[in-house]
Amino acid sequence: MNAPLLVLCALGPEAWALRGGDWSGAAGGPPVLARTGMGRRAAGPRAAALLEIGGYGALLVAGFGAAVGPGVRPGEVIVADRVTDPEGAVHPLGTAPALATALEEAGLRVHLGTHRTADHVVRGAERARLHAEGALAVDMEAAAVLAARAAHAPELPAAVLRVVVDTPERELVRPGTLPAGFRAWRVLRAAVPALTAWHRQLAAAPRPLTSTQPSTLPQEAS
Repeated sequence: MNAPLLVLCALGPEAWALRGGDWSGAAGGPPVLARTGMGRRAAGPRAAALLEIGGYGALLVAGFGAAVGPGVRPGEVIVADRVTDPEGAVHPLGTAPALATALEEAGLRVHLGTHRTADHVVRGAERARLHAEGALAVDMEAAAVLAARAAHAPELPAAVLRVVVDTPERELVRPGTLPAGFRAWRVLRAAVPALTAWHRQLAAAPRPLTSTQPSTLPQEAS
């Protein structure tokens, strides 16, 4: 039996972009879309509460992010094949190539590689250091969400994508300032059909559900 996709994002503009996308034909019906709030301290408990409900077909962390090295432009998409955190935890994501292919087939420019979750906005020399360690993107929530998945739903397929808002050459002044925000917002909305295609591929191989399917979309966090 198909089950809905659980989509988690941190910010209101991300949720707005995703809610307005074309989810027609989504496996399991409309997605369960929720905001976690910004940062690991907010995202971890929110994700854990949702995952304890269960009944999802897959987990997707989606939204805006920052590139940490050259060669990536605002509006391009970075799909994580693994996510790391400052404590050294590593969360591999085996479905990443399939998601990257679906996004490319939708006409988007996609990069595949490591995402680093940080506890602060990363700038300057710290970005260069993370890039030297192999990271392509940095965010503030994904590792906490994936840690919650490991604790509450370890068999649930998961993926992480970030639409690039800023780069080392064009950094954010503060988290709420999005210099390339409108472009990233349009790309995130345009990515929705590719997200449903990826989820349908996963749904083609039935998996046992651990709980009852949620019947309504959760309210967004304020």
